[in-house]
Parts: sequence; C-alpha cells; structure tokens
Amino acid sequence: MYRILFLALFVLALAVPTALAQDPVKVDAQHYKLDFENARVRVLRIKYGPHEKSVMHSHPDAVAIFQTDGRVKFTYPGGKTEERDMKAGQTLFTPAVKHLPENLSNGDMEVILVELKTAKRRPAPKKPSSTNTNTNGN
Repeated sequence: MYRILFLALFVLALAVPTALAQDPVKVDAQHYKLDFENARVRVLRIKYGPHEKSVMHSHPDAVAIFQTDGRVKFTYPGGKTEERDMKAGQTLFTPAVKHLPENLSNGDMEVILVELKTAKRRPAPKKPSSTNTNTNGN
C-alpha cells in the first residue's frame, strides 16, 4: 500500500513541474517580462545577469532581437545542450522550442522576443446546397 502511494507521489512530483514549466513569464518572472500582447503576437523583454540560468520552459515560433553581445547555453529536454554566440543587433527566427537557457557571459544578456501566435482559422463559408431546382416548371 505504501509503495503504491509513494510511486503515485513520485510520478506526480515528476509530472507537475513538466506541466508547469511552459510559460517563461509565469515560471521565470525574474528574467521574462511581458511587454506587449495582442491576438497575433506576444513581446517579451528578457534579461539575464552574468552566469544566470532559467528553468525549463517553452516558446512558440518567435523572432529574437539581441540587445547585447553574449554567449548562451541551451539545455533541451533529454539533456542535449547547445552553445551560441549572440551579437547586439542580431535578429533571428527561432522555431517553437522547449529549453533551459543559461547566460555564459560575464555581462548582462538582453533579448526582445516576439512570439508568434497561430492564427485562428475562420470557419469555411457554407457552400450552397446542390439541390437542382427547376425554375421554368419543366
């Protein structure tokens, strides 16, 4: 009985952080600030101090505009890592991703991230029915 309860709590402990580790504004408000939002985009101001690290979170497709030079390390689910050098003024498209960023540089790292929202499709207009009506009485 205790083993089943312990196992259930263990699984829940693993599942809850994964479920919550999505929106960086909610899970890492220290580094991510909402600057603007409408139905099409969400603009985040991101600032990491020297050698600061985030938590695992996700972004939809986005455009990143780097405000400072720096070196960043991204850790992805499963443990794979990638390091990148960024230059102030650099702009790049980033496909949807789940990651944990870490500022490897000795200075602040600042980024403006424009997250793209998927357009909600409008329902297709209804086609007229194909019943054949004879208007000339034949």
